[in-house]
Amino acid sequence: MTSAIDVITAKRDGRALEDETIAWMLNAYDRGEVADEQMSALLMAVFFNGLSARELRTWTATMVDSGERLDLSRLSRPTVDKHSTGGVGDKISLILAPLVAACGAAVPQLSGRGLGHTGGTLDKLETIPGWRATLSNDEVYEQLESVGAVICAAGTGLAPIDRKLYALRDVTGTVESIPLIASSIMSKKIAEGTGALVLDVKVGRGAFIKDHERAIELATTMVALGRDHGVATIAQLTDMNVPLGQAIGNAIEVAESVDVLRGGGPADVRELTLALAATMLELTGLDVDPAARLDDGSAYEVYRRMIAAQGGDPDAVLATSGYVYEVTAPRAGVVQRVDALDVGVAAWRLGAGRARKEDPVSAGAGVRCLVTVGDEVVAGQPIFELYADDDAHLELGRATIASAVSLADEPVAPSPLLLERIG
Repeated sequence: MTSAIDVITAKRDGRALEDETIAWMLNAYDRGEVADEQMSALLMAVFFNGLSARELRTWTATMVDSGERLDLSRLSRPTVDKHSTGGVGDKISLILAPLVAACGAAVPQLSGRGLGHTGGTLDKLETIPGWRATLSNDEVYEQLESVGAVICAAGTGLAPIDRKLYALRDVTGTVESIPLIASSIMSKKIAEGTGALVLDVKVGRGAFIKDHERAIELATTMVALGRDHGVATIAQLTDMNVPLGQAIGNAIEVAESVDVLRGGGPADVRELTLALAATMLELTGLDVDPAARLDDGSAYEVYRRMIAAQGGDPDAVLATSGYVYEVTAPRAGVVQRVDALDVGVAAWRLGAGRARKEDPVSAGAGVRCLVTVGDEVVAGQPIFELYADDDAHLELGRATIASAVSLADEPVAPSPLLLERIG
């Protein structure tokens, strides 16, 4: 019988683990036969010594097999999903899921809540009165068939080992391991039963991965895992040095998403949405122009049906915070930098984010960016609007965002949003 200490020692010493050994260790941990401190030691050994492609494939497959796997093969539409590694102002899922559904695909978006400076899709949608995140598997299937899109919380039955491992990684300093990130994301996406997947891998100041080479490594690893498990997968690296769109918060991001669905909204949000939609449709074989579906109102109608199907009122007035403060430009110049991390942390401090998973978030708090890189401003011109529910949070946000913008005297060209495609 394999012992936990043998597995830990082998990986600590840089040796490859056999497939049977990986499956035994993870399943024994899931059954409570391997202690938290032993699994923590193995995670740290993986952090330092990595996993080979074969080891990672088996590690991920074991996580998938630890729970249920949705069967979406009976749907009348081809299935495709999108996953983002998280960023500041990233509300793309709210627009993308109904848009791709309007083009003829079924989009099962199993999403999460925000932590720290990056927002969560479920937090945003929960600002819509009546909307519910938790659906049964049957409800997910029925909504995909009737509406074409669903955004909901991942069920506890999908890759349950991942929940236990993530909790350990969170308190042992092993969250940033590329193999562990990849297996955590992909185990749930494989278990949800989608036939195709597009990964939006953010890189830059406001992203979880700030180094370009590490972002490429993560994207390449996840694409390989998806394909190894029969999911057609492509990754798109996107810039996250500057916030995406103008709205950073919960309710204000929903409002901005609706603006885009109705033909308006910020150009960068529209650009990324259409790029990801085109790739998703490419993977499903659907020859449809997503821009046409966005402009003719089809995507907006699917959005309304998607919200209503989950109990929400798409016409409801969204929450607003009563404390508002304008940040103004200290001098004339050209905007050289709008730091996504500073803006994201400011939104968090204003009340839009949480430090721990159990913390509440404010529906109406957040930041509105009134300028972006390359804009010319004059002294005293508003560059941010801050929203909070009380003075204390407003002061925290003001202090954090003070250095988010840098001004130059010469013209500055914005960096491209779409960096490179992998897969």
